[in-house]
Amino acid sequence: MNVDKLFENLTSEVRRLVPSDMKITSINFEGPVVVVYTDEYEKFSSDDSLARTIAQSIHRRVDIRPDPSTLEDADKVEAKIREIVPEKAEIFDINFVEETGEAIVEAINPSEVVGKEGQRLTELRKETGWNIKVMRAPPIPSKTVSDVRGYLRANHDERQDMLKYVARRIARPKLDGEQWVRMTAMGGFRQVGRSASLLTTRESKILIDCGLDPSSDATPYFAIPEAQPLSDIDAVVITHAHLDHCGTLPALFKYGYKGPVYCTPPTRDLMALLQLDNIKLGFGEDKKTPYEASHVRQEILHTITLKYNETTDIAPDVRLTFHNAGHILGSAIAHFHIGDGLHNVAFSGDTKYEKTWLFNPANNRFPRLETLVIESTYGGHNDITPTRAEASEEMGNLLQRATAKGGKVLIPVFAVGRSQEVMLVIEEQMRSGKIPKCPVYLDGMIWEATAIHTAYPEYLNSTLRTQIFQQNENPFLSPIFKRVETADMREEICHSPDPCIVLATSGMMSGGPVMEYFREWADNEDNWLLFVGYQSEGSIGRTIQRGRSEITLNMKGRPIDLQIKMQRVTVDGFSGHSDRKQLMRYISSLEPKPNKIIIGHGEDKKCTDFASSIYKKFGIETKAPQNLETIRLR
Repeated sequence: MNVDKLFENLTSEVRRLVPSDMKITSINFEGPVVVVYTDEYEKFSSDDSLARTIAQSIHRRVDIRPDPSTLEDADKVEAKIREIVPEKAEIFDINFVEETGEAIVEAINPSEVVGKEGQRLTELRKETGWNIKVMRAPPIPSKTVSDVRGYLRANHDERQDMLKYVARRIARPKLDGEQWVRMTAMGGFRQVGRSASLLTTRESKILIDCGLDPSSDATPYFAIPEAQPLSDIDAVVITHAHLDHCGTLPALFKYGYKGPVYCTPPTRDLMALLQLDNIKLGFGEDKKTPYEASHVRQEILHTITLKYNETTDIAPDVRLTFHNAGHILGSAIAHFHIGDGLHNVAFSGDTKYEKTWLFNPANNRFPRLETLVIESTYGGHNDITPTRAEASEEMGNLLQRATAKGGKVLIPVFAVGRSQEVMLVIEEQMRSGKIPKCPVYLDGMIWEATAIHTAYPEYLNSTLRTQIFQQNENPFLSPIFKRVETADMREEICHSPDPCIVLATSGMMSGGPVMEYFREWADNEDNWLLFVGYQSEGSIGRTIQRGRSEITLNMKGRPIDLQIKMQRVTVDGFSGHSDRKQLMRYISSLEPKPNKIIIGHGEDKKCTDFASSIYKKFGIETKAPQNLETIRLR
């Protein structure tokens, strides 16, 4: 059956399922979603079960939206909303999503927008035609979130064309013959960096992650025959926003990729932030990045977001579901259901199987699971890290010692994840009086990344989610935190005689503002350098961490020789990766148990050691492939 005939049959089935007194204006196929447009949206929205009934019948995601012709002009609607809603609602922003016909009202007091028993919300929907949704305003505004939404709105027509292209690709006729599933290691196997895996079936090709090696700027092996041409890849799936998993993604659009990118909503925004900053850092250090800002914008336009536990078709024979990975905001375990029960494989991305200050533990239950591809960053036999509580206590003791002598404390951090956890620990230690108060400076993208965290509270654990919306209790808004917004302010901090703590990017000291502080403070033994995140082999951070007393840095194209006298300490327990015990416990707890486990994202010896230990303890077949190896899964 060709695509047009399939669409015709689906359209007929949808019309049959919709009650005759409900008017449908059109039915479109947009990406993985069947969209039913109506000029009687209120009537449709009053029946919550209708979309679910249709979806179960046609085995497709279904979305019911108001017909675009019924939507009043967005500027007029915004004025009308502000006129009807009382000022005490404190509307923060109104975001119009033409793609879905939604007007999202963010307010400090959302109940005032909804009104008594929802009456005001119903009135607004009737008056404007838009599907108005109400959210609590984030306590910290995010420029990135606002810019991404604005860009999607401004390029609505181009995005619609992309979604229709994707819909036809997903609905293309299936091939006859023997079905099989293979995985090719394109990067990030027996190494940490440039993560990329190609999942191939008889029908389709799916690229999982598209990273950059932070220590060498190496990219995945795109030149292999299986990945060429790039335009034949059906979908790219990004597990999370760290550059070793998404840092090369915009380059795909530079070299011919036209398809979709699937990730969670916070991952979309965070990876755009980090990729654009990577371009900026490269320019400042006279290094050429493999893409430009225009390619990041193309990536945003092609991104289709999925929430946790939401399942969608991404190819004729592949369905994708994201599950919480516990690593950073929006990080996901990507679960693929292939064929009609042919095979189920999950790619863990980076995972944390422990409740942290930010997130719940990684998901360990799946409907079906034959193969698991799992990370092994701390999979070595001796990779046992302290608990979060122990790490918090150790950091408090170190900060007390460092600041007592009037020293400066420099903490290299990844903007996403580790920054926020370190902020929470320092805030709690100072608030409780365990360490003396002093300025805590945030340099780099830390503040903007924190703002994105507050824009997506549903991805945080319940304790923190409650805190950030409580007046005077939001730890991120503590007065101890000071944003470094100019080079002059950074220079002033560097030369100030007063004790302070600086959190600065990048986390592996591969560039960025952290190097400015390090250059100024390295030769003073009263100053401290605290490592709280993984330092990859070959990175400057790893070299310094190992105890080198001298180092030559390339600062803005000039070599600088430095004597390193400052104290260097690694505070374990802050990592967003599971340690050896947590990894083994995770596999022990999996339901169901997979038949095969493939090990990646770890140094060579850690991958092989972890693979051997899993086989010995659980009797599960394991493989620790090298880059460029292909493994048949089914």
